[in-house]
Amino acid sequence: MKSSLKYLKWPIIITFVGLGLSYWLGYNTTGRIDGGLAFLFIGGVLAILEISLSFDNAIVNASILKDMSPKWQRRFLTWGILIAVFGMRIVFPLAIVVIAAHVTPWAAVTLAVNDPVEYGRILHDAHLSISAFGGTFLMMVALTFFFDQQKEVDWIKVLECRLRRWASVRGLEIGLVLAIALTFAAFLSPARSATFLFSSVGGMVTFLAVDLLSNILDRESKSADLARGGLGAFLYLEVLDASFSFDGVIGAFALTNNLILIAIGLGIGAFYVRGMTILLVERGTLAEFRYLEHGAFYSILALSIVMFASSVMHVPEVLTGLVGATLILVALFSSLRYNRLNPSA
Repeated sequence: MKSSLKYLKWPIIITFVGLGLSYWLGYNTTGRIDGGLAFLFIGGVLAILEISLSFDNAIVNASILKDMSPKWQRRFLTWGILIAVFGMRIVFPLAIVVIAAHVTPWAAVTLAVNDPVEYGRILHDAHLSISAFGGTFLMMVALTFFFDQQKEVDWIKVLECRLRRWASVRGLEIGLVLAIALTFAAFLSPARSATFLFSSVGGMVTFLAVDLLSNILDRESKSADLARGGLGAFLYLEVLDASFSFDGVIGAFALTNNLILIAIGLGIGAFYVRGMTILLVERGTLAEFRYLEHGAFYSILALSIVMFASSVMHVPEVLTGLVGATLILVALFSSLRYNRLNPSA
């Protein structure tokens, strides 16, 4: 069996390469050594930000990957990571600017290179739509896990048992998410409320479309569960990663407007998420710690609420990371306590 450090070999290599590129970029941009050091520091902070926000992402990825075939596992961990780094951390922000500013993709690239301040402003102004879309998608992911009649393990029994019983009510999670979205929209001005609700419905439709597509692609498998297929699960994981990356991408512009530096910093963090995902799958960590997966989905639920809340107030990215990490740590300690009290389980 690999040691834990073996799983971090490539992330550590990418860290040194990425930080070296950060310094080189800063030195060539400013022509000064202190400019290179400043870029190196920001690149490191961005990587830490991405890692701290992505513990739950790694756990959820592992929970889906463990039911996928080895072939599709390899595809996600190779092509998927490239899409995550270059697609979600570079192309996705550019796509937002294209839509928000009504410009061509090439004009968005030119804007990002020549006027990063304006590029960052446009992306920041799109935060309301991003929060509503991503918050809705992630909340549907979390509630689908809890509203599952086949779920056998409960962590917070008094809550999860009731949610499992209510799973027979058709469309309950959809109604609950829309009710929460309407509640937050009530605190916004009419124009912002319309934008928020439109984006929220977009997130809902995207989740249902991915779910439908996954079931169509995987209908010949033993289960219609979207986690067990090949292409369907791959698409689901990519959309899920996009939703997780919203906060990191937007928060990164509080540190720098340089698109390349943001891609380097968040890309370093994405490789650590990949390493953690592989470790969880190959070590069978989710089976060993029975409540860890629950902690991840509670973290996703909390993140979705934080994204909704950020539409009406400023929520520091540090708080977002701390909430997720705390829930996962509590779930880990609960799992260790269960293992100690039930050694034969």
